Amino acid sequence: MAVTVPLDGCQPEAVTRLVVDGARALGFHRVGVSAAAPAATHDRFVAWLEAGYAAGMAYMADPAAVRDRRDVRALCAAARSVVVVALSYGGPAAPAPPGRAVIARYARGGDYHMVMKRKLAELAERVAAGIGRPVISRACVDTAPVLERDLAERTGIGFVGKNTLLIAPGVGSNVLLGELLLDVDAAPTAEEPARKRCGACRACLDACPTGAFVDAFVLDARRCISYLTIEHTGAIPRELRPRMGAMVFGCDVCQDVCPFNAAEHAPAPELAPAREPPDLVALLDLGAARFRRFVERTALRRVHRAQFLRNVCVALGNSGDASAIPALRRAMEREGPLVRAHAAWALGRLGDGAWLAARRAVEDDPDVRAELDTAVAGG
Repeated sequence: MAVTVPLDGCQPEAVTRLVVDGARALGFHRVGVSAAAPAATHDRFVAWLEAGYAAGMAYMADPAAVRDRRDVRALCAAARSVVVVALSYGGPAAPAPPGRAVIARYARGGDYHMVMKRKLAELAERVAAGIGRPVISRACVDTAPVLERDLAERTGIGFVGKNTLLIAPGVGSNVLLGELLLDVDAAPTAEEPARKRCGACRACLDACPTGAFVDAFVLDARRCISYLTIEHTGAIPRELRPRMGAMVFGCDVCQDVCPFNAAEHAPAPELAPAREPPDLVALLDLGAARFRRFVERTALRRVHRAQFLRNVCVALGNSGDASAIPALRRAMEREGPLVRAHAAWALGRLGDGAWLAARRAVEDDPDVRAELDTAVAGG
C-alpha cells in the first residue's frame, strides 16, 4: 500500500520514504533525492564544450540548453525536489562470436527511454496519491538538458568515474539514469556528494581502443566509439576505423574493464537482451522495412539506416572474413554515398582491390572516389 503523508506540511522525511519505497517497488536499482538547486559542475561542462570535446553534438552547445543545465528549475519552475533513479541493464556479458555485431548492452533489450519514462510517470502518481494532492512533475530521461551525473552524485547514489560514467557501488556503471522533478519538499538522501572511489586505477583510460580520454574524467567525443557509431552522421575518420572492431552501436570497453563491474548483475527484465548478437552480413543486407523492424522499440532507433550500415561496413572490414565481400559489393552497388564509402574501405581491407579499381569507373561521388583511390592504393 502507498504511504499517505498528511497534506499539511507534507513532511520532507515522509515524502522521501514515499519516493524511495515507490522507486524500489517499480524495480529501480538505486534512488536518491536532493533539493532542486544549481548544478555544481556546470562550469566544468561549459569548459568541456569550449574545448570542442562535444564534437558534432550541437544540441548540447545550444545556448538555451547550456543555460537550462545550470539549474533544473529552468525545466520545471515549480520544482522543489529532484529524484534520481538508476536502472541496471546488467553485465558483464560474453564476447560476441566472430562475424557477429557488437552492440552496447543497454541497447540489446527494450528501449530504455520508454521503460524509464513509464516508471517515472508511475512514481509521480504514487507520490501524488501518497501526499493526497496532485503534484507538478517532470520526468527526464536522457534527452532533457540536465546534468544528470551531477545530480546522481549529489543524491549519493554513485560517483562519476574516470571514464566519465556514473558508478553506483554494488551495481556498477551499467546503469541508466532518470530524473523526476517534483513540486514537493523532500529530505535529501545524502548529506554531501558521493565520494569518488577510483583511486589510482586507470584501467578504463588505458583500455579505450581509440584513446578518447584526454585525461581522467575528460572524454573527447570526437574519438569515442559510442559517439562515432551513434551521434556522428558523417564519415568515420579513417585512422579510427581499424580500432572499432565489430562495434556497430556504442561501446562498453571502458566499463568491461572497470573493477566495479566485475560482479555479475541481473538487468531489469525490460532491458534484458532480446536476441543473440546479429550476423554482420545479414545486417548489411537489411532493406528499409526490415531495418525498421530490427530497431523497433529499442534504443537502436537512435541511428538512421545509413549510419548503421556504415558501422556494419567498418565491422566487416575489420573482420578479416573474405566471405563478406559479396555483401559489401552489393552495398557498393545499391546504397548511398555514406555506405558506399565505408564499403569501399572494407573491401580494400579484405583484399578486393581489382574489383574496386573497376568500380571506380562508374562511381560519381567524389568522397566515394577518394575512398576507392585510397583502398586501391592499399591505404
